[in-house]
Amino acid sequence: MPASTSSAGRADAPILVVQLTDTHLLAEPESVVCQVNTDASLRTVLDLVRANGHRPDLLLATGDLSQDGSPAAYQRLRDLLEQTDWPVRCLPGNHDEPHALRHALGLWTQPVTDIGAWRIILLDSTVPGSDGGHIDDAQFDLLERAAALAGDRHILVALHHNPVQMDSKWHDSMMVDNAQALFQQLATLPRTRVLLWGHVHQAFDRRRHHLRMLATPSTCFQFAIRDGRHVLDDATPGYRWLKLYRDGSLATGVRRIDTAAWRDVLAA
Repeated sequence: MPASTSSAGRADAPILVVQLTDTHLLAEPESVVCQVNTDASLRTVLDLVRANGHRPDLLLATGDLSQDGSPAAYQRLRDLLEQTDWPVRCLPGNHDEPHALRHALGLWTQPVTDIGAWRIILLDSTVPGSDGGHIDDAQFDLLERAAALAGDRHILVALHHNPVQMDSKWHDSMMVDNAQALFQQLATLPRTRVLLWGHVHQAFDRRRHHLRMLATPSTCFQFAIRDGRHVLDDATPGYRWLKLYRDGSLATGVRRIDTAAWRDVLAA
């Protein structure tokens, strides 16, 4: 039985979804990853969401929520997000420990949520012991069942790993390894409007037939592809907002913290 959020009955107003991804929290809140205190960076991004006046009907956290898979990191994430009183849904990434994540975050991990005229379906693309992604038969079954029961709702599918190359000059060994099978199934589900992911620590926006394909910057350090190489980028962290309309259309954009705020995080 899918969960519904409290705003499902709102008249013609669009649904506002905010995506946070790749928070990479550690057991100790003062620890750093790639020279970034990921706790401080996440708090700064959450402040940015509030400063922009965004009060999401749903917050999606799309994996790599912890860098070390520690229960303490997930509990701290829960404490931070509960302070917002926003409805939350989340899924694991390759750095996460799925059991610890689900134990700490509970109902936030349920894979199907109805909100207004939309159904949100979360797929688990993780592979135990691997940084790469794969959609297994159980996840394909979940997608098929959830889409079949969506009625006249439009569908947003979210996962952690990217199903497309971010750059044609770089071979990505950590993307979804059976992405073609995923796209074949999505091609039979015309009410699927959005395919959304994290993992890549960069923004991405492209169309594929009836699908809008989107990726989002991390709340901490960023990646880029330059001269066929995967490198750290000096772009600032951020989040993605999506307005989902009753007719299946959407508006979306990425907001990043400003350079001065980012310097403060790095200097802390």
